[in-house]
Amino acid sequence: MTVLLLQFMVCALVFFDVPIARQAVGFIYLTFVPGFIIVKLLKLDKLDKLETALFSVGFSIAFLMLAGLLINEFCLLFSVSKPLSLMPLMIILNSLILLGGILVYLRNGNVKLLGAETLALSPIALVLVTLPILSVVGARLVNACENSSILLFLIIAISLLLVVVISKKQLSSKLYPLAALMIAISLLYHSSLISNYALPFGSDVPVEYFVLKTTENSAHWSSTPPSFWNVVYSRINAMLSVTILPSIYSSLLNMDATWIFKILFPLIFSLVPLAFYQVWQTYVGRKYAFISTFLLMAQSTFYTEMVGLNRQMVAELFFVLLLLVVLNKKMKPFYKMICFMVFSFALVTSHYALAEIFLVFISFALIPLVVLRRPSRNITVSMVVFFFVVMFAWYIYTSSASVFDSFLEYGDYVSRQLGEFSDPASRGETVLTGLGMTESPSIWNTASRAFAYITQVFIVVGFAGLVTKRTRIHLEKEYITLSLTAMLFLAALILVPGLANTLNMTRFYHILLFFLAPFYVIGGQVLVKLLFRREKELEVSILLLIVLVPYFLFQTGFVYEVTGSDSYSAPLSKHRMSALRLYGLVGLVDEYSEFGAKWVSKNVNVEQTPVYADSISRGSILTMYGMTYSGYVSTLSNTTLVETKGIVYLSAFNVVHGTMVYGGLLWNTSELSSPFSNLNIVYTNGGSEVYKNPS
Repeated sequence: MTVLLLQFMVCALVFFDVPIARQAVGFIYLTFVPGFIIVKLLKLDKLDKLETALFSVGFSIAFLMLAGLLINEFCLLFSVSKPLSLMPLMIILNSLILLGGILVYLRNGNVKLLGAETLALSPIALVLVTLPILSVVGARLVNACENSSILLFLIIAISLLLVVVISKKQLSSKLYPLAALMIAISLLYHSSLISNYALPFGSDVPVEYFVLKTTENSAHWSSTPPSFWNVVYSRINAMLSVTILPSIYSSLLNMDATWIFKILFPLIFSLVPLAFYQVWQTYVGRKYAFISTFLLMAQSTFYTEMVGLNRQMVAELFFVLLLLVVLNKKMKPFYKMICFMVFSFALVTSHYALAEIFLVFISFALIPLVVLRRPSRNITVSMVVFFFVVMFAWYIYTSSASVFDSFLEYGDYVSRQLGEFSDPASRGETVLTGLGMTESPSIWNTASRAFAYITQVFIVVGFAGLVTKRTRIHLEKEYITLSLTAMLFLAALILVPGLANTLNMTRFYHILLFFLAPFYVIGGQVLVKLLFRREKELEVSILLLIVLVPYFLFQTGFVYEVTGSDSYSAPLSKHRMSALRLYGLVGLVDEYSEFGAKWVSKNVNVEQTPVYADSISRGSILTMYGMTYSGYVSTLSNTTLVETKGIVYLSAFNVVHGTMVYGGLLWNTSELSSPFSNLNIVYTNGGSEVYKNPS
C-alpha cells in the first residue's frame, strides 16, 4: 500500500507538474524506494539502519541505470523511437517498482518504508541541520553580489562543531552520521551553487553535459557514438552515470541538466563520506571514524574538482558500497555475491578509471591471501574474475571500444615516460609540490603545506604502528591488504614517471584516502603513546584536532581569504579573483556567454560552417551551452585566417575582460586585429559577440 500511495503521489505531481514538489518527492522516490524494495527482497535483515539506507540508495541508482539501459534497448524493438521520454519511463519503471512491492508484501507482509529511529532534537543536531541552509544561502549570496561573509561563517561553524562533537563525551554518538552528512552537503553546495551554470573546476563537466544533452534531446542513448567524436567524448558517452541516469531524472522530474549536476549529483555524492564512516567505525570506533571521515571531506578535491566530475561522484558511491559488501562478514555468501555483481556493474558503467582502480585493489588484495594460503570468504577469485569480465566486456563493446583504447594509450604513455625516471619533473607539478620541491608562493602557503605534510606523517606513522603492533586497533586481514596496496600505489605515483598524470595526483590522493584516512587517527594514537607513555582518548582527540582544524581552514581557502593572500577558492574569494582564474581554472560561465553560445547553436550549422573561438570557449561554453562539438571549433589566435562564411565567437571573458587564451598563451583581445579585419558583427548582447566573414 505504501508503494502504491507513493506512486499515486508521484504520478499526480508529474501530471500537474507541481514545481519543487515534483522534483523533491520524485527524487526521493526514485533514489530510495526501488532500492529499499530490493533490500527487502534479498532479505538483507542483518544490515543496520544506516547500511539499509545506503544500500537502498545504491540499489535504486543501479536499478535506474540498468532498467534505463534495458528500456533504451528493448523499446526500440517495439518501434518506440524515444524510450527515455516521460511516458515509457513512467509506465515501465512504476510497473517494475510496483511488482517488487507486491513481491515484498507477499513474502514479508506489510513493511514500513521508513523505520529509522528519530534523532533527539538536541541543540547540536539542530545546528547541524542548519549547515546546508547556510551553505545554500551563502553560495547564492556569492552568486548575486560576490559577498562570501556567510560562507566564511559556515567554515568557522563547521570547524567549531568538529571540536564540540568530538570533545563532548556526553553527546550521543548517533550524531556522527548526521554530522558527516550535513558537513558533506554543506561543503559540496558551497562550491556548486556559486553560479547558475555548471562549473568544471578544471574537470570534465563540459563533455559530461554534452553527452547528457545529446542523450536527453534524442530520448535515446546510443552505445555507438558518431564516428567523428574524439576518444574523450566517446569514452564518457559509455558511462550510464552521465547519460541514462541523469536523462531519467531530467525526464521524470522536469529538471534542467545544469541543476541535476549542481544539486542532485552532489546530494548523492554526500552519501560517500557517510558510507566510509560506516566502513571505518567497525575498526576504529565511531569517534575516530568520524574524524577519518572529516579528513576525507576536508581535502579540497572533495568539494572542488569532484564537483566537476559527475560520473566519478556516482561511481564513488558504488566503490564504497562494494567495500561495504566485501568487508561485511554478516552477509551470506549468496547475497554477498548478488550485491557485488549489481554494484560492480554500476561502478563499471559509472567511471572507467575508478573501476580500473578497484580491480587493481581487489586483485592485489587477493594475491597475498592466496600466496599465504589464508583464503578469504570476503574477497574471492570469483569476484575478481566477474569484475574483470564485466569491465572489459563493457569497455570493449560500447562506444567503439574507446575506453579500452584509452587504457592502452595511458599504458603506452607511462611506458614512454619511464625513460625520464631520473627527471623529477616527469612526475608532474602536483607531485613535486607535495614533495616540497617547488617554491612556496607565500608564508601562508608554506603553513598550508606544513599541515598537509603532518596529516601524511600521521598516516605513515599509523600504518607503521599497525604493522609493528603499537596500537590496540585491530583491522581485518582484507582491510590490511587493501591498505598496503594503497601505500604501494601512493609510492608508485611518486616514483613512476607520468603515472600521476594519467588521472591527476589530487584525484589519486582523494581515492587513496578511502583506505588511508583511518591511519591518520591511528597515527595520532601511536604518537601520543610514544610521547606520554600512555594512550588516552582525550589527548589523542586534542592532537588530531590541532592538526585537522588548521588543515581544513587552509584547504577551504579560509586563511587565504581572511589574510588577503592569493586564493584559489572561488566560493570564498570570487570577488577578488582574476578573470583568467575564474573563467579559465574555475570555468565560470555568465549569462552573456550562455546567450551567445545558444545563439550560435540556433543560427549556425556548425557541421558546415567553420567556427572559431579561444581555448576557454572552445572547451567549455560552446560545448555545454552551444552544444557544439569541440572538434568543429578551431582555436582562435592572432594569426588565424577566418575561412569564407566562417564565424568567430567571443565570450564575456574576451569582450568584457578583453583577454583571450590560446593553449598556454594569453593576450589582449585588441591584439587580434588581423582575424577581425574583414569580419562583420552579426550578434552582440553587450558581453558576448559573434562575427562572420561575409566573403
